[in-house]
Amino acid sequence: MATYTILFTASTDSALQRRVARPLDLSMINLIVARVAIAAGLGKKVSPHWMRHAHASQALDNGTPLHVLQATLGHSSLTTTSRYVHVRLDDSSSLYLPVRPPNGYRSGRFRSATASLCALEFRLDMETQEQPAYHLSDIPNGIWVLGFVSLLMDISSEMIHSLLPIYLVTVLGASTLTVGIIEGIAEATAAITKVFSGALSDWMGKRKLLVALGYGLAALTKPVFPLAPSVGWLVSARFIDRIGKGIRGAPRDALIADLAPAQLRGASFGLRQSLDTIGAFVGPFLAIVLMWGTANNFRAVFWVAVIPAFLSFALIILAVREPKRQGDIRRVESPLSLTELRRLGQAYWWIVAIATVFTLARFSEAFLILRAQSIGLPLMLVPAIMIVMNVVYAVAAYPAGMLSDRMDRVVVLIIGLALLIAADLFLALAPGLGGVMIGVVLWGLHMGFTQGLLATLIADAAPADLRGTAYGMFNLLGGAAMLAASVIAGELWVVWGPAGTFLAGAAFTAVALAGLLFTRGRIKSANLSKPLQASVLEPRI
Repeated sequence: MATYTILFTASTDSALQRRVARPLDLSMINLIVARVAIAAGLGKKVSPHWMRHAHASQALDNGTPLHVLQATLGHSSLTTTSRYVHVRLDDSSSLYLPVRPPNGYRSGRFRSATASLCALEFRLDMETQEQPAYHLSDIPNGIWVLGFVSLLMDISSEMIHSLLPIYLVTVLGASTLTVGIIEGIAEATAAITKVFSGALSDWMGKRKLLVALGYGLAALTKPVFPLAPSVGWLVSARFIDRIGKGIRGAPRDALIADLAPAQLRGASFGLRQSLDTIGAFVGPFLAIVLMWGTANNFRAVFWVAVIPAFLSFALIILAVREPKRQGDIRRVESPLSLTELRRLGQAYWWIVAIATVFTLARFSEAFLILRAQSIGLPLMLVPAIMIVMNVVYAVAAYPAGMLSDRMDRVVVLIIGLALLIAADLFLALAPGLGGVMIGVVLWGLHMGFTQGLLATLIADAAPADLRGTAYGMFNLLGGAAMLAASVIAGELWVVWGPAGTFLAGAAFTAVALAGLLFTRGRIKSANLSKPLQASVLEPRI
């Protein structure tokens, strides 16, 4: 009883009021509870979990109805704990405790404050208890479908793109400069388009239409590749294909964030990333098999690639349902205005800044192939480098996302950065094919631990009505950093060789890691590192 009285007294402190008005940091929660316990004369061993048990036992002893206690504590049944109930401020088991208002407080005000403290207590327990186990079956169907949409389109695109440079040079007689210009224009177009498509999805309040349009444009370009009589046709097809990728990218990620429950957000992004990456290595593998089976008939392989592209488009049209827009989410009139960009918040821009520096370290995977070639790997085995990297990436992405739902997201990201540093060091210094393969495996692991997680952190940081814009800006800056990283890596390769290139990558990663450690407190104070496992009412004392 003394605990509740002292807690109410402490709640009048202005410092505590400011902290309760926003999500609490775990260390601050433990500090508040410890200080309150000492002030109440209960000793130093009191924890939020102890408070929860004390609350339940006292409430039951004083006649609280079981169904009220069940709802208040968040139990799905009398024996099984769940995280899917709401704490209600108008009815709480705290109201049944025999606590009298301190002198000077009206009973109505005391009743409201006591109920708010119950919500706070539930919040404390949510932050400190072991998180429940989630399974793949808990992930919404819409996210599964979006994952398979990405998988099928990646199979189609990679079947074509893995052969396109050779096809341009050997069949259509294009120069390597032309190939470089085509790829540069294509990727720049995709990065720029993502900004405007993300902002447009925020303005419209709808994501699926733009996602479907993007996949539809990509599917329609696929028949052009086997039919193209000249380089100009292929340039146009590649250009439109990348516009489609840019249109769908940011709205798709925002749609995943809209569909994913908060407690499964990391797992949801990890699942989509895993399925997408499976397509990235299945596509080139099928291209190799079909080239062997058709005696190097490029156009036959391109025609086969048309099939998964249109299956992908059909899936997004028929099997994805956009969630209803919540009534408290406003329509954004000017998503790219300075006012709205400021609304994205400091934590969001810190994440983008760290990710941009990090991208400077993870230059194009083409340098993994060049490193393998530099130690004498036969040309026929060179594709195995990308297959190994993508297999590891695909296997790691979902478990890493699931892990980020159960522990501090920043810690998981730190692990990913550490893996990249280790990969760079092996690729720079380890002798022989074995050292390079260890570096490639570590590179794939770092991709699995970082790419989906960065998308998750953006979803955590951005307001729901600006998620499309948030992903658009994130992708634009990331695309520019990737272009700069590849140029820098190319120059370093010429001047310092493979060792200098990968050591520079390790240095850039170390800078990003230092920045992450420096800003970790800011990210955690915004409650981005570990989201709540259920929707609860925010207490306002």
